Amino acid sequence: MSEKLALVTGGSRGIGKACAIELAKAGYDVVINYAGNEEAANKTVSELKSLGVDAAAYRFDISDNDAVNNAIKEILEKYGRIDILVNNAGITRDGLFMRMSKENWNAVIDTNLTGAYNVSQAVVKAMVKQRCGAIVNMASIVGIYGNAGQANYAAAKAGLIGLTKSLSKELASRNIRVNAVAPGFIQTDMTKDLDAEKITEVIPLKRLGEPSDIASAVKFLAVDATYVTGQVLQIDGGLTI
Repeated sequence: MSEKLALVTGGSRGIGKACAIELAKAGYDVVINYAGNEEAANKTVSELKSLGVDAAAYRFDISDNDAVNNAIKEILEKYGRIDILVNNAGITRDGLFMRMSKENWNAVIDTNLTGAYNVSQAVVKAMVKQRCGAIVNMASIVGIYGNAGQANYAAAKAGLIGLTKSLSKELASRNIRVNAVAPGFIQTDMTKDLDAEKITEVIPLKRLGEPSDIASAVKFLAVDATYVTGQVLQIDGGLTI
């Protein structure tokens, strides 16, 4: 077992899984959170263990504060510390604002923003005691520039950027760094129904991103960039130049 632990929410597949694998390669034991796909979570845990680290999956709803606190307590009891938190879990419920139901608004805000608050608050208490730690929040270019049909998602991701900057100022004196990445169009289940050919026409690098593109940036901010905090790194192939 390593003396370093990373927690990745939404870590069973896609970008979260890629982040978990990258951090395992860097020598961290990894705990992933997942919402419902136990098979995918178990498969990811097996892949992580094959890299020579300890790994485990915890199923809990990040929008449920009590569930989060209970899970973080269990993780700390087992591992003793949490060195890196990647707030990756997120959902979409797209639709035109005038027709957007309150349920779809709340679902996205509760998971993408309040979920990050729940997990961060629980983990930060441990990091403060350690007097060290790193948090990387999964924002989006949509949170910077907005997007028609995604008012709920844009609002949540913009809020996550604000949370990143505020926490970075609050926690710097305790040697805890807080940064965010803002992905553009990445090949995941969330983007599988988009017209990739049309999108790549306006991306200078002429391709969609891969989960590994995001994971390498997360690892840089969490592990290597020891003098970087409060930053939002856009990873979008030049789309927002």
